[in-house]
Amino acid sequence: MSFPGVGAVYNLNDMYSAQLLDHFQNPRNPGEISGPDAVAEIENPACGDVLRLTLKIDSGRIAEIRFKAKGCVPSMGCASALTELVMGQTLEEVRSLRRDTLIAAVGGLPPASTHAAQLALDALSAALRQVRSEA
Repeated sequence: MSFPGVGAVYNLNDMYSAQLLDHFQNPRNPGEISGPDAVAEIENPACGDVLRLTLKIDSGRIAEIRFKAKGCVPSMGCASALTELVMGQTLEEVRSLRRDTLIAAVGGLPPASTHAAQLALDALSAALRQVRSEA
């Protein structure tokens, strides 16, 4: 059945990697931490995606991290992958995380979607600034 004026239906499997779709469909560490050591909520004004991170720090390491996201498939997938990448890492290791590493962790992103990885890193950076100021 076709509808006049309606374009093709997108096949997410053709647009995104299997890793990204897995993080989107089976998010790791969703939700919020009760009594977190740091909280950051960032919005991308260009696309409207929102990411909220809550963190617990223990002995200079990310002991727990949770996310809440509202946005596109890449934003939600990158947020999920970010939590896996930083869990258990030292604050120094986490601060050195680069966008290319996050993009690789989700199996790549279309060029128009790299903002999703940057949103996750910006939220993490904002949360880490709170930890640094309390140290």
